[in-house]
Amino acid sequence: MQMKKEKTSKTGVIFDMDGTLWDSAHQVAESWNTVTVPKLGKKLSGEDLYRVMGMPMDKLALALFPGHRLEELLPIVEECGKVENAYLEEHGAMLYPGLPGTLDILAGQYPLFIVSNCQSGYIEAFLAHYQFGHYFKDFTCFGDNGRQKGENIAFIIEKNGLEKGIYVGDIQADYEAAVAGGAAFIHAAYGFGKVDAPVPKITVFSELPQVLKEIAN
Repeated sequence: MQMKKEKTSKTGVIFDMDGTLWDSAHQVAESWNTVTVPKLGKKLSGEDLYRVMGMPMDKLALALFPGHRLEELLPIVEECGKVENAYLEEHGAMLYPGLPGTLDILAGQYPLFIVSNCQSGYIEAFLAHYQFGHYFKDFTCFGDNGRQKGENIAFIIEKNGLEKGIYVGDIQADYEAAVAGGAAFIHAAYGFGKVDAPVPKITVFSELPQVLKEIAN
């Protein structure tokens, strides 16, 4: 006798990381300075990181360290990423209010995913520190495959057999990536930027279940 398959939602919720799930700018700056000060003579601040959050790592490197060649910067940024991942896995960063409880609600209603422009290991550090791994079905990032965010959104949707993907992000580039990846979009308006499009928005993370209920079907 064939077992009946558990019914699962074919609408998946895909999250951006920085400015959507947490704010790690000051922690990232602190960890990077252990590398960039001795190697480049440059001390970074949280404000420096806010300017580049969401960029792929190659563009981020050139924006943070103008006057240096990308070939020179890439191995340094790679080292910074490893130091950063270890730091964040141990110390964490600033979760947005209501996030753990809201994830608990959402995971009972939708499959959850993460797509970010971060380096390899960054998402894993977030999941490990807060023990959030059980909430998310899958994740990917620029550092894992070199793909732009829109491509990775489409990849997650196709790989996981979703009929509909809804991307939650905080900046215009997130909206554009959602459009490119074939996903609907919700603006995390408490995050780092504005979105020039008439899209649903949340002003605190705990509003997400209600907004999803209105647009998911």
